[in-house]
Amino acid sequence: MKKKLLFLLVSMFAFAIVLAACGTADDDAPADDADTGADEGTSEEATDADYLTDLQLGTGSTGGTYYPLGQEMANVMNDHVEYEGFNVSAVSSGASVDNIAQISRGEMQLGMSVHLPALDALNGEGEFDGIPVTNFGFMGHIYPEVMQVVTVEGTGITSIADLEGKRVAIGPPGSGTQAAARLILEAYGLEDGDYDAFEEGFGDAAGRLQDGQLDATFGLLGLPAGSVNELATQRDVVILPVEGEALGFIEENSGYEHLEIPADAYDFLEEPVSTITAYAVLVGSTDQISEELAYEITKALYENSENITHQQGEHMTIDNVLNGSNGLEFHPGAERYFEEIGLLE
Repeated sequence: MKKKLLFLLVSMFAFAIVLAACGTADDDAPADDADTGADEGTSEEATDADYLTDLQLGTGSTGGTYYPLGQEMANVMNDHVEYEGFNVSAVSSGASVDNIAQISRGEMQLGMSVHLPALDALNGEGEFDGIPVTNFGFMGHIYPEVMQVVTVEGTGITSIADLEGKRVAIGPPGSGTQAAARLILEAYGLEDGDYDAFEEGFGDAAGRLQDGQLDATFGLLGLPAGSVNELATQRDVVILPVEGEALGFIEENSGYEHLEIPADAYDFLEEPVSTITAYAVLVGSTDQISEELAYEITKALYENSENITHQQGEHMTIDNVLNGSNGLEFHPGAERYFEEIGLLE
């Protein structure tokens, strides 16, 4: 009897071990499949667990247009987006390229960008050469960006060609300003090393220009720009034109368009100044912002943009909302809103 009981216990124990082993093998199988998929370069669609509601909005340097305008945009979103757990904080950054790069890495969820670097990111060109970024979507136009190449009286600089050998602020690394500045300088025959480049935001550069520590600075800014007006209270400001063959080169080799800065844009201007322009746009992560939340953000922002007091906020209207969207993918939530109001079919 004791032998039979012992045999029965041993048999039950062995059976339990077999079951446990089978269970372990089944649990590991999905992980093995997932690893194989990753090795093959596949990716899974975002799930509800991947989406965030506490978001960061990448702006630009504190002395440019993006940062103060982004702060107000965040305030409007926080005041009018009705979505459980929603909050957005506007943070300073390197601007366009940096914002999209951080979205690609999941470090940021919303970003302000010139529409041309956004196109480069999508197509794996320019600063994103060979590394396309596809996990973001267009969520609306912000304002037209105008290149302003600024110097002051006393430097002897009257043309962009005169910047050879000079101390020039070209904008922060990863900014639309720097990409455009390098293109403009190239159009005038100036390559890296032909000028002393300083990679800083327009606000800091304007202060150094005022103190005589720089000879010129590039700024892709709103028009008029408060920082330019502020500099003009201390020094006699000159805006250098982008014109002639150089302008033609830029138009042929980029999506920038020609613009005349009107003489009444600034009190110190006596005549219009030829330059280039692009669009500032809002983009959002398709990995970390759900369609529903993106819909609520877009709707709240553009239906309450009158609460933005920054001068460039006047461009954030329903009539302008698709400016700069050509060639870009829409965030599904923003696309649903644009369809709802009749802007898309």
